[in-house]
Amino acid sequence: MSAPVLSLLIPAYNEAARLGATLGQVLAYLHAQPYASELIVVDDGSTDDTVAVAEEYFASHTGRVATRVLGYTPNRGKGYAVRQGLLAARGTVALFSDADLSTPIAEVPALLEPILAGECDVIFGSRALDDQLIGQHQPWLREQSGRFFNRMVRLATDLPYADTQCGFKAFRLDVCTPLVESALLDRFGFDVELLFLAHQAGLRLREQPVRWNDAAGSKVGMLSGLHGFRELWALRQYSRRGCYAAALARTRQLAASQAAIPGVSI
Repeated sequence: MSAPVLSLLIPAYNEAARLGATLGQVLAYLHAQPYASELIVVDDGSTDDTVAVAEEYFASHTGRVATRVLGYTPNRGKGYAVRQGLLAARGTVALFSDADLSTPIAEVPALLEPILAGECDVIFGSRALDDQLIGQHQPWLREQSGRFFNRMVRLATDLPYADTQCGFKAFRLDVCTPLVESALLDRFGFDVELLFLAHQAGLRLREQPVRWNDAAGSKVGMLSGLHGFRELWALRQYSRRGCYAAALARTRQLAASQAAIPGVSI
């Protein structure tokens, strides 16, 4: 089997109740595309039937989209799950999406096509650039907390982006893999870490407005927010200690030698 153009990753923690519907939407979308793809569910140590639901769904819905389930115990955090998925992905581009599909799966081209066209190395969905694309907003307190966290991100990292936390991001794997391998944050701060490393390496990043709707059952709470601030502090310390230096150098080298994506079209 030829390598897929797109690896679509779904990190999941206790998502048995809605995972079947999500997989149905995602597979229907991928089967309608002209390019080869794979769908990977990464189970983050769930205590419900998430793994069984995914495996049973994939077994009964076969087709030309490659499917698999990765799992481990105990729960390690969404960042760890995304990292395992990115490292396991075989595609030219890997894109991760939240299991609730807050960003509709039809938004994939907005992230995939600029990378394949050679315009970007990392492109990530944003809820902050076009408010008209937001259907159902988050509760007021959560929305304000998110904005405050993003202001702290800017202060801590100098990243110029308005929304680092939207769960819809895509990576050109041939240049981004060293950064993924060097990443250290397992929970709420992992998005910031990956964007920070890509920015430090001089990769081409784009913040892309996407449609988004708040979905009931979010697992982001006050504890997640506290983890986020703790991980921002840890990110600054890791960077100052040079923990990422080798990966940044390797990524710069790869980016300089691989300016185009050969033989990929959609």
